[in-house]
Parts: sequence; structure tokens; C-alpha cells
Amino acid sequence: MSFCHQHNLVEPEKALADRRYGIRVRLPAGDTFTGLLGEDWERLHWYRTEAERDAAFQQMAARHGYYRKSDSPTQVLEKIVR
Repeated sequence: MSFCHQHNLVEPEKALADRRYGIRVRLPAGDTFTGLLGEDWERLHWYRTEAERDAAFQQMAARHGYYRKSDSPTQVLEKIVR
């Protein structure tokens, strides 16, 4: 497989092999974004250590400054291990 950017010079199979700790991001049932993304949409993020995963989880769960006061994120975060 060829890569066009230097930062993409990673073999995905090897990069993911040692990342056991993950975060699954889903949308809650009935969320309006499921109309755009589909009912079964999810995104997985993998980390090498449990501490890295937990730090990322806290950051993802925090209310970010770019939300309007009336906005509330509706993502469902789940810690996973493979």
C-alpha cells in the first residue's frame, strides 16, 4: 500500500496490534444524527495503555468550549478492551 503523506507511513495491522484499550463512540437511540450517519454508526479509538485511554475518555466526555450554551453533546462513550 502506498501513502502520500509522511505521517501516514504506518502499517495499520501493526499499529493496532499493540493497542488493547479502546473507546467506542456511538449515538443514543433516537438521536437526530442517526438520520445522517445511520442507526449503527460507531467510531473506535484505540490506545496502548489504560492510562492513555482513560485520559482520552475524560477529554472526550468533557463539555468543549465550542458548544453553544444551549447545546449538549449526545454521544455515548464506552471503555472497551480487546
